[in-house]
Amino acid sequence: MQIFDKGKIYNFMGMRWIMFIISAILFFGSIGLLFTKGLSYGIDFAGGTLIQVKYHDKDAPIDLIRERFSTNEILKNASITEFGSAKEITIRYTTTSDSLGNNPGVFVSEILKGTGEFEIRRVDVVGPKIGSELREKGIMAVAVSLVLILIYIGVRFEWRFALAAIFSEIHDVVIVLGAISLLSIDVNLDTLAAILTVLGYSLNDTIIIFDRIRERVKESKFIKLFEVINESVSLTLSRTLMTSVTTLLAVFTLFFYGGDMIHGFSVIMIIGILIGTMSSVFIAAPMLSWFRFSVENYRASIVAKELRKKEKEKLRAMYEKGTV
Repeated sequence: MQIFDKGKIYNFMGMRWIMFIISAILFFGSIGLLFTKGLSYGIDFAGGTLIQVKYHDKDAPIDLIRERFSTNEILKNASITEFGSAKEITIRYTTTSDSLGNNPGVFVSEILKGTGEFEIRRVDVVGPKIGSELREKGIMAVAVSLVLILIYIGVRFEWRFALAAIFSEIHDVVIVLGAISLLSIDVNLDTLAAILTVLGYSLNDTIIIFDRIRERVKESKFIKLFEVINESVSLTLSRTLMTSVTTLLAVFTLFFYGGDMIHGFSVIMIIGILIGTMSSVFIAAPMLSWFRFSVENYRASIVAKELRKKEKEKLRAMYEKGTV
């Protein structure tokens, strides 16, 4: 059973203003969140210490642990939260190991003595200088990715396609960052990996649609740009849905069964895939009209290019025969 008719052309551009309004609300709402609430940097970017503790004989006595930590001047502001189950907790604080000896796990174990049978499962320590460097390099990685995307699409297609793709990618990144801020997901290396993955996914979807638009501009019976876009998106619809659905199934599996370690990563991926698919169709493609892309002019440029090519071949043939 097919949900969509294979040969039917759907009027996607008829919904473009509704989708623009939704996108504008999400985009500017995300910017507002980033300016007001901001991002919560994890240990990787802010520096500090994370200790993961698991209790064996009972649930973690969080109230008692917080009471123990409140009596310590260095650790009184530590964040203590459940991690995956009631028996497991994470302890986060901005103080690095220099203040607590060479092994902060041993220091914390001394504080937790008498709270039950437990084990220290993980100790991550990142200095503030290293965290700052990682944060700067992470921002640079996203910026360089956007520049390389601009160059790649500009070479493969033309400058209007490149600008439309870049604006679409910026749209996706800002909305994903807004979701990260809204959901209070810690920004760390895993989060950065998810953002770059979303960028790649959205770009791949956009390029496939752009490739089909370029193909249909040459061969389609339609003259108006939005009609060509409708035809192109309809032809790639089954591929877009298949890719999005199968990817979402994999990410939902990570979300439900991957545990708290990759919970933030999977949430960002789910949001990014949905936003990336939407922006490829309703943001990147119709943006071509904003940059005055004309089907007739593009076809005329192709004809002129073909004429120049034939003229060069004719001159080369005459030269080889000695008639020039």
